[in-house]
Amino acid sequence: MAEAQNGSAGSQAVPAAGSRPPATPEGIALAYGSLVLMALLPIFFGALRSVSCAKSKNSSEMPETITSRDAARFPIVASCTLLGLYLFFKIFSQEYINLLLSMYFFVLGILALSHTISPMMNRFFPANFPNKQYQLLFTQGSGESKEEIVNYEFDTKDLVCLALSSIVGVWYLLRKHWIANNLFGLAFSLNGVELLHLNNVSTGCILLGGLFIYDVFWVFGTNVMVTVAKSFEAPIKLVFPQDLLEKGLEADNFAMLGLGDIVIPGIFIALLLRFDISLKKNTHTYFYTSFVAYIFGLGLTIFIMHIFKHAQPALLYLVPACIGFPLLVALAKGEVTEMFSYEESSTPKEVPGASKEETTEAVKKEK
Repeated sequence: MAEAQNGSAGSQAVPAAGSRPPATPEGIALAYGSLVLMALLPIFFGALRSVSCAKSKNSSEMPETITSRDAARFPIVASCTLLGLYLFFKIFSQEYINLLLSMYFFVLGILALSHTISPMMNRFFPANFPNKQYQLLFTQGSGESKEEIVNYEFDTKDLVCLALSSIVGVWYLLRKHWIANNLFGLAFSLNGVELLHLNNVSTGCILLGGLFIYDVFWVFGTNVMVTVAKSFEAPIKLVFPQDLLEKGLEADNFAMLGLGDIVIPGIFIALLLRFDISLKKNTHTYFYTSFVAYIFGLGLTIFIMHIFKHAQPALLYLVPACIGFPLLVALAKGEVTEMFSYEESSTPKEVPGASKEETTEAVKKEK
């Protein structure tokens, strides 16, 4: 959901008349332009990183594959979660709920930001840096029935990244500053695009189609999503002040974009990049087409929102663009069959006590 929001995260969407000067055209343009740029960065780099992630043999970096069954259930689960949050904010004190959420996202944000900056930070470490390897392993059971619950491998460089990310985490926890919020939001978005993989294009269409209906209903049909978005003090949205030019870093008149409007189309765009690579034609036609489609859809969202002065369900514009543009290209190139028959190859998880054939068959049934 994209929205122009006045006040800090969690304040009223529209202030009383005359309570603050309206945003200038320059400030509005800067805010919207910055939101678009911030949305594009995690999609572009997350998609590139998803390619190497799909080939990774490190169990701590294996992607989570979304099947068609998962995609069909997702809008229902998301609706129940959204309605539950709405009721919580209506029944319980908003202050205490946000305190718990802040602690939860404080931990998640540090881990996500550390994972995001780790590849970049590795270039700054000297060659003689004493880098030791570590492994965090939790198992359940014993003998042949032993099952891994957590298997995370890391090194000293990762610990340095974790320390740097913790500084941002403390800044966010103490100040709730919009820059710290955005650093966590960008990290969540990039990790989502990198680590959440759709198993095929049909699953992507099911997921995007279901969330298209979900987004439209909860924004236009009720006030639930807008209420939760403004009450929820957590880095689940990117924000940028429209009065930055007047107030600097202490600005408080925000435009915002939900992370779902980045991650959901982003994982579909990343899938199309991996499909491009599977064609082995040394072109990224479908990736760039869907990327341009996303820019078009997000630009249209902002334009409509600015014209009608009302929060917009961004997926209403993003889903038709991100599915329609690549599909038209596939029709023009005669590659529709190849697109919908493309299947992500994933390593089946072993089922305790089952043979490899039985495990493979179980995975097929899940799909």
